[in-house]
Amino acid sequence: MPGASRVADGRLISTNPATGEEVGAFPVASAEDVAAAVRTAREAGAWWESLGFPERKRRLLRFRALLTRRIPELAALMTAEGGKPRIDSTLETFVTIEHIAWAARHARKVLGPRRVGGSLLQPEFAGRLEYRPYGVVGVIGPWNYPLFTPMGSIAYALAAGNAVVFKPSEYTPAVGQWYVDLFREVVPEQPVLQIVHGLGDVGAALCRSGVDKVAFTGSTATGKKVMAACAENLVPVLVECGGKDALIVDADADVKAAADAALWGAMTNAGQSCVGIERVYVHEKVYEPFLKALVGDAEKLTYGTDPGEDVGPITMPGQREIIRRHIDDALARGGTAVLGGPDSVRGPVVRPTILVDVPEDSAAVCEETFGPTMTVAKVASMDEAVAKANAVPYGLGGAVFSKHNGLKIARRLRAGMVAVNSTFSFAVLPELPFGGVGQSGFGRIHGADGLREFGRASSIARRRLPSVVPLLTFRRTEKSVALGHKIVRIMHGR
Repeated sequence: MPGASRVADGRLISTNPATGEEVGAFPVASAEDVAAAVRTAREAGAWWESLGFPERKRRLLRFRALLTRRIPELAALMTAEGGKPRIDSTLETFVTIEHIAWAARHARKVLGPRRVGGSLLQPEFAGRLEYRPYGVVGVIGPWNYPLFTPMGSIAYALAAGNAVVFKPSEYTPAVGQWYVDLFREVVPEQPVLQIVHGLGDVGAALCRSGVDKVAFTGSTATGKKVMAACAENLVPVLVECGGKDALIVDADADVKAAADAALWGAMTNAGQSCVGIERVYVHEKVYEPFLKALVGDAEKLTYGTDPGEDVGPITMPGQREIIRRHIDDALARGGTAVLGGPDSVRGPVVRPTILVDVPEDSAAVCEETFGPTMTVAKVASMDEAVAKANAVPYGLGGAVFSKHNGLKIARRLRAGMVAVNSTFSFAVLPELPFGGVGQSGFGRIHGADGLREFGRASSIARRRLPSVVPLLTFRRTEKSVALGHKIVRIMHGR
């Protein structure tokens, strides 16, 4: 079946989701292989940490430069293996390169040692804070953005001084192998970044391999399994799971801009985006012109298996049946397809589909579809829109279109990230942390918070003066305690 990864003779076979053509074959790692990679990474990580921030910065910036010079080659591979349109693959490299550069340039400022203010009660002590690398970080990546999403963990973990063992999705192993090999050109001395291939059991082995932290991106169901495996040894985790993002259109919104953004947010990468727009709530005053503009733009989209189409094939074969079920359920329960319909799923390609009048408790509204579909609903107020947007258990991203109330509405959404008068823009700003709440997971990649995810806080207190009011000793007296009481009362009693 096109796009279906399989294991044969101990090798993982990756194929094009549209044609079934083989893209690459890679040795499947055993549990011992994974453990051995972690043991090797332990020594490599100690060496990598010893290089210090300036040298790690130099190496990572060189890696970024090599990626930049080979963008066409990498984009072509992403299109061949994942099926996404050529332009989508190219854009993914742009954003990834910016994140690598940001992590390299800011790691020292965010994580490096710094003095921390003392206490007026006990000024004889001074503080020092720094973030030390965990050691070895396991990264389990997805297939939908096989470069951008894993690198949000890999680059930040490396910048923080960790070694990384990376398990890419079984649907995109060739992409992962490509940039791991490229990194070795920058760091040939030690295996600071290693890769292990296989199915879910290899990911489970990585969780139990002795790594010091795991960063996972994937479905909520798999995320829970990762957490359970890591809990056996109290391995901390960063979990970025699915979403069911909503876009809200206020009465004062620029309707054409909102329709354009909604369509792109829902259909780019064939809807296979964790922050894809799957639900739209539109104020009744602008509902009709919004829907007209949306459908008009959507009818112009091209879709198919050619790399030049607007909407490409569905990468994971099993997802096609989920998309079909959501469309059929929505129509069976009274919804209407204003574009697409029950025959939208056509082999590896799904025709862009827009559904209206879909019940809020239907699968198309409540469950992650992960395809080029969207539901559009009319609301009487922004209160109703926010309530419906927040009604699902997910909380990854979202979007708001409003000329005057965008920020106000955005702050009411239960989501880790919200774009105002745009979609996806929070993902392309390197300083903004990326992650969700609820069933969308926890922890953050990107930005200063993303760097801190891969460093453990190390706190040091140092005596610098004799104690004027000795309290941390059995030599304390009633007089010193009374003086301390007086100081506390003056400082905090009013």
